[in-house]
Amino acid sequence: MTIKRIIEFFQVDLWKIDADRQSPLSRIFYQILQIVSLAIRFFTTKRVMSQASALTYSTLLAIVPILAVVFAIARGFGYSIYIEMWFRDALSSQPQTAEIIIGFVNSYLVHTKSGIFLGIGLVFMLYTVLMLVSNIEATFNEIWQVKKPRSIFRTFTDYLAMFFLFPMLIVLSSGLSIFMVTIADSMPDFLLLGPMMKITVKLAPYVLMSALFMALYVFMPNTHVKFKNAIIPGILSGIAMQWLQYFYINSQIWMTSYNAIYGSFAALPLLMLWAQISWTICLFGAELTYISQNLDYYDYDTKTDDISHRYQLMLSAILMSRICRRFADGKQPHTIESLQQETGIPVRIVNDLLYKLMEARLLIEISSDEKGEASQFLPAESIVNLNLGVLIDRLEAQGKWKIDLPIGKLVDKKWEKALNLRGNYLKSLQEIKLEDLAK
Repeated sequence: MTIKRIIEFFQVDLWKIDADRQSPLSRIFYQILQIVSLAIRFFTTKRVMSQASALTYSTLLAIVPILAVVFAIARGFGYSIYIEMWFRDALSSQPQTAEIIIGFVNSYLVHTKSGIFLGIGLVFMLYTVLMLVSNIEATFNEIWQVKKPRSIFRTFTDYLAMFFLFPMLIVLSSGLSIFMVTIADSMPDFLLLGPMMKITVKLAPYVLMSALFMALYVFMPNTHVKFKNAIIPGILSGIAMQWLQYFYINSQIWMTSYNAIYGSFAALPLLMLWAQISWTICLFGAELTYISQNLDYYDYDTKTDDISHRYQLMLSAILMSRICRRFADGKQPHTIESLQQETGIPVRIVNDLLYKLMEARLLIEISSDEKGEASQFLPAESIVNLNLGVLIDRLEAQGKWKIDLPIGKLVDKKWEKALNLRGNYLKSLQEIKLEDLAK
């Protein structure tokens, strides 16, 4: 009975709590419960594990080209030995894996430098890296309910910047860590500076990993993500990744027995397992970021697929009427957030319905190439032509109208009468202008 009551609380009672009647501490506590509950629900129902598996496969293809760029930049800065030492330490529990990957990277760099892989190898390197980044963006866009990908120009510029910036950050952060360790070792006699430097060195990996996740959660989705909503998920993901790394490195006994069973073949499945868990942590943090930003506009049990077609038509008419009315009044166009606030429709449903209205050539999206700016929505044609009949006709006509099926023999004069009645029904609805529904 207690378990049933707990389940009912998380499914029903938690979402009926009046926040205005709660103390600030209770309000924060219930908000955390809502965020965690939603994140776990999404994590188990949105194929997150399948998405993590797909990203793991892309990571394995791109790991050698990415590390080749990191090692090449490190050599330019004179840090190649330190980067190699850092990589071996990171995979100290799997020295065979480290040796194999470093061998691949060195061979890759040697052959690229000699010109053997300058053509096909360079294309393959760019393809694997772009496929990994593209898959990451698609996964994050799915979490954020984003239907529109980056433009070609922004895809090229953003990916190119990421391709060169991240390796440089890894090299610089590694060099900074080495510098701090050296200073800490040279200050054992200082009562204050020595311990402080050692604590800073221990905390540095957590800070850098958390900052990396924050940047990923804010930058990767093709929508406006508020930095404040990525802070806590980024910190939690960074700590979880460091704990995973600690467990991976220090579980020597289990790894040794695993190597004894599988031999040198153990390197690949263990690397895949580490990548799978890492991406799972990353995507769970992305879910937390999305829910944190949209919790105030969220309806827990409402999904667009669960809404009847008739009710979807009604909600679409409500959204279109608000957009047409604002256009007729000469005011600033609506955004997804302003539509949600004005209509009370959950943000996910607003997003899905607007996408369907754009596919039906009823709306157009106005957005700049600046990711931080919210998209605005305008009527796709003169509002004089936009009425309830046109809206219903276009939404119902979405998809293929004709396919090769032998239905011609089933159509007779009664069908013609039915189609004429439907045409007359749509004509009668054309008298109702969409902008008038918002008055």
